[in-house]
Amino acid sequence: MIDKINIRVYATALKEGKVLVLHEEYAGDQLMKLPGGGLEFGEGLLDCLRREFEEELNVKIKILGHLYTQEEFVTSRFRENEQLLTVYYMVEIEDENDFLILDPCIEKTEWIPIDTNENPFPLPVDRIAFEKLKEKFIELR
Repeated sequence: MIDKINIRVYATALKEGKVLVLHEEYAGDQLMKLPGGGLEFGEGLLDCLRREFEEELNVKIKILGHLYTQEEFVTSRFRENEQLLTVYYMVEIEDENDFLILDPCIEKTEWIPIDTNENPFPLPVDRIAFEKLKEKFIELR
């Protein structure tokens, strides 16, 4: 039975036609995912995103705009009683010299090309957000 909503806020951090991804282990699974995390009580979506980047990667970000809000019902892959609501933004890292992995769950980071036929994301909503990003990237060229 679903009795909780988990609001997640993620970013497509952009640089030179590439997007930042995190490689981490979560609940025994190896994941490649976009940076971000869970909204805390009393926090706005953009504040959450800024906090997550500072806590996980030691950087400040510039918000470029909204990318995608999940439209389908999705149950958490890791908690059967949770419904997910995920929001994605496009951002830039303000000063990459400050970049430092602070979260011990993050094994490594990688910049992957946006202009690719492959969709490398295992999580369903990340896959949709990446497709939306590719569409946006083509429009911007």
